Amino acid sequence: MRHSAVVLTALLLLDQGAALSQPAWKPEKNVEIIVGSAPGGSNDKTARTVERIITQHRLINGTLTVVNKPGGGGTIALTYLNQHPGDGHFVIIGTPSLLTNHITGSSKLHYSDFTPVASLFNDYIVFAVNAASPVKTGKDLIERLKQDPKSLTIGFATALGSHNHIAAGLLMKGIGGDVRNLKAVAFKGSADAITALLGAHIDLVTTAAGNAGMHVASGRMRLVGVAAPRRFSGTLAAVPTWKEQGVDVVFGGWRSVMGAKGMTAAQVAYWEGVLRRISETPEWKADLEKNFWADDFATSAQFRKDLEREYAAMKAVLAELGLAKQ
Repeated sequence: MRHSAVVLTALLLLDQGAALSQPAWKPEKNVEIIVGSAPGGSNDKTARTVERIITQHRLINGTLTVVNKPGGGGTIALTYLNQHPGDGHFVIIGTPSLLTNHITGSSKLHYSDFTPVASLFNDYIVFAVNAASPVKTGKDLIERLKQDPKSLTIGFATALGSHNHIAAGLLMKGIGGDVRNLKAVAFKGSADAITALLGAHIDLVTTAAGNAGMHVASGRMRLVGVAAPRRFSGTLAAVPTWKEQGVDVVFGGWRSVMGAKGMTAAQVAYWEGVLRRISETPEWKADLEKNFWADDFATSAQFRKDLEREYAAMKAVLAELGLAKQ
């Protein structure tokens, strides 16, 4: 027994020594930050903010580029990422579509097919109409949805069953309506959905608050409700939450950084370090405030647990929408 214990201890020490002797990883070629939607939306804005702060503070030794690969509700970008297994030079801005696409059956890719690196922030959903819309308030929207939900075309990114779609479904459920009666249209990016709204081609957009701020300030868009736990500040301060309007809807879409399957512990640790340093810069904090992003930084281990919990919660909602296949 004593001999076995000595051998086991020696093996453990050897394993620890081998781990400690592993060289730290760092990029050796250009880094790609992949975005699964078109330029101009919240996902793209997140990637370019990360790129700007990394470059400004020289947080990596080398170059990096943002690569937009819209389509398939983000599946095209995720497929591209996983063509580079174990390569820390390719990361993606992760969104809830990673979960919803698998639940709806639009993608075979599961969150376990990727490497969670870090969660960055939560992006609460707002409900926006054209400034000329007869829908003036959240109460008006609720009445229209109760009387004839199909009289309103709701646009969002990036696919049916996305978190923006879920937000609309939660409102419908919250007012006692049938979520399957929503008239929904998916766009490749939030910028496309907003363009359609401003052109009066659709009636309502559910999108991230940061996508709406400038249009509200210009007078071209009006927000009738926000799915946040409390009111925003700044240009959106006058918009009531849905809870204030009698509907218990609090919902947002997190933004994260994910890597391909097979990333090493050293690669994950490197990116965790870079992203944590980004989150501590005054520029990042200013962008959080400007874009109405709620700080939600979490490193790989915690983020992995969050994904497991959220997958189950989203599956339940999408089953009510009649979109769950898994």
